[in-house]
Parts: sequence; structure tokens; C-alpha cells
Amino acid sequence: MVFVNTFNKNRLKSARIFSGFTISDLAEQSGVSKQAISQFENGKNKPTLETLMKLMYVLKLPREYFYEADSIEEVQVGNTFFRSLVSTSKKERLSQIEKTRYFSRICDFLERYIDFPTVNLPSIKDLIELTDKKVDNPHLLEREDIEDIALALRKYWGIGEDPITNIVFLLEKNGVVMTSLATDTHKIDAFSQRQMINNRERYVIILGDGKQSACRRQFDTAHELGHMLLHNWNTDFNDIYLEEHRLIEQQADSFAGAFLLPKDSFLKDLHYPNNLNFYIELKKKWKVSIQAMIVRAFHLDAINYNQYTYLMKKMNQKNMRKKEPLDDVLNVPQPMLIRKAVEMLLKANVLKPRDIIEADGLMLTQEIVEYLLNLEKGTLSEEKKDNVEVLLQFRSSNNYT
Repeated sequence: MVFVNTFNKNRLKSARIFSGFTISDLAEQSGVSKQAISQFENGKNKPTLETLMKLMYVLKLPREYFYEADSIEEVQVGNTFFRSLVSTSKKERLSQIEKTRYFSRICDFLERYIDFPTVNLPSIKDLIELTDKKVDNPHLLEREDIEDIALALRKYWGIGEDPITNIVFLLEKNGVVMTSLATDTHKIDAFSQRQMINNRERYVIILGDGKQSACRRQFDTAHELGHMLLHNWNTDFNDIYLEEHRLIEQQADSFAGAFLLPKDSFLKDLHYPNNLNFYIELKKKWKVSIQAMIVRAFHLDAINYNQYTYLMKKMNQKNMRKKEPLDDVLNVPQPMLIRKAVEMLLKANVLKPRDIIEADGLMLTQEIVEYLLNLEKGTLSEEKKDNVEVLLQFRSSNNYT
């Protein structure tokens, strides 16, 4: 950690964006004028201790955070793929991107002590070669091309054509770093990033926890995997047309359907494609939503358009579009790699909770770090750890079991 004796203007701007505030929002919440905040962020002025206390109260960060030097290993972020770009405000998107930077900085700190799985994502060209088909332009893929690419990835990872019961585990195993965050809005289901830290590549998926459904999480994760494989990380969404964004999202959806429900295996199970109740039984096996399976059946010509609309109407009548049968039964896959790494390091006394809270000079709070790493509340509590040690000593001295 490198402490500086002066206020770090970059830290204030970062904290504001992290919290989802515009300058006007922060001014309203803190009682500090917009002009003053703007001057602080531009380095034209520095806040008094009294003013800083007002900002700290709103941003929920300690004083040390604002006096810490910027890390040499800054996280370089490429394009971030948001599923609901049109309906998500710019400040919401920027907030999630900043949270991901913090998350990645902590992961980078943890990797100094634990070797995470190596990134094992083939390039789109490698996957196209595995299909033994010629694709003139990898960025202009038809649904049939995406079908073949999804099957090629299953072959590359050696997982056959069986149902994927936990796609989160599968991606963590293949080097994708993941966490689950409360995104403060139901408009953000999930998003993904490609990052570079000191010329090291990292792929990150952030899963929203607003809609707790195992099958929705399966599809959201597969959708983000589709972005990682199919799309250009250097694309600036501010420069593309709405229709182009819709095409990108449709391609990611097509990949998710093809990857989770491989054509031949799924069609073999689809004995009664026009029976809504039959899809409930299939959901138990394939861990994919009824709605997604109906869409997949339509794309595979197992049902025609009239049958597709009939099934969707039946779902509406039964109130199944928002909450499907089995959503309360199937376990929601949770990212576990980071959580287990933290638990292991704490248990082995390699790190103390405070080391992780202050990781890489971030100087955050216990609550924020537990939130970013998807840890149970209290995991990084020094008091909790001390209480456990005292209890164990008491039991040992009194032969209490």
C-alpha cells in the first residue's frame, strides 16, 4: 500500500461512479455543491475534513480510501456487454463497470496466493475450424453457424451432448472469473467483460441476483459466454445502431440455446413438443426454462409458428412467463471459486480479513468487499474470527465437547 499525503481526486470520481451517482446526485445527497465536487474531481481544489466527512457518509467509504495512491496495475476494460443496454441508464452501466474493476483488483490480489484455473476459451477461428465448415466472416454469423460453434465448444471442453447441470461451475473450471451482485435494478440480468492487467487476460461475468431462478441463471451465463466467443471486445456500443445491438443480443441468445440444448440430444427428448406440461418434465433434466425450450423447439422446426404462439399464450394464461414451475425447487448455481479461495486463505491464516478488505490499496469496507466477492455477511469480520478462537480455547481448557 502506498499512502499519499494529499487527497486523490481519482478516488472521489471512482467512488461516485461505483455508487451510481452523477455529480448532481452526490451533491443532493451530501449537501456539498455540484461546483465543489466538480473541482475536487478535477483537482482544482481539495475538500476540507468537514466536507470530506459529508462525502464519506454518502459514499460509505473510509477516509483512508481517498488518500491512497492509484495502483500501478490498473484494470484495462474492453467493451462491456449488457443484455438490456437500451433500458439501462448510462450511470447504472458505469456503476457496474466500476464495481467490476474493484472486483477484479481484489481477484488479482488473491491470485498472488492461489492459482486460479487458466483461461481455457478457444478463439472463434479455432471453433470454426473444429466445425469443418467454411465461414466467410466470423462476425456475420447465421444461426446454423452458431449452432455448429456451440457444438464445437462442447467438443473442445469434452462435455458431450448431455445436459449441463451447473454452467457456472463449468465456466469457473475453464478460467472465467465470476461473481453475483445485487445490481440495484432488475434491468441488468448479467454482463461480461474482457480485462487486461499487466498484459494478463481475464474474462469476467457478473451475474445479477435480482431474479433468483436456476434456469434463468443458466441461460444468462450461457448468453454471456456467447458474447465472449462471438463478439468484438473493442466495439463501442455508443457507436452502433439499435438494430446492430439487437443482432448481437440475438446471436448470444442463439448460442445459449444451442449450447444448453444441443440439437440431436434435445430433439430425442422432445416427444410431445406441443404439450406444455411435458416441458415441465424436460426442465428437470435440462435445467433450462420452459420458455427457452419452446423457443428452441421452434428454431429446430419441432413446432411451427402457430404451435409456438399457442404455447406462449398458454404460459401467459397460467402466469408462467414471470415465474415458472420448479423455479422454487431447482438450486440456483452460485459462483464458488472466489468464495472458496477466501475461505481457504483465512482458514490457513495466510491472510487476515483486514488484508483482503484493504487489498491492493483499495482500502474498502468489510461490507463492500463481502458484497463484491459474493461472500456471506460476516466472513471478513475480525470480531467473529476472534470470538471463534476464544470459544475454542475455552472448550479446550475445560475439555468441553
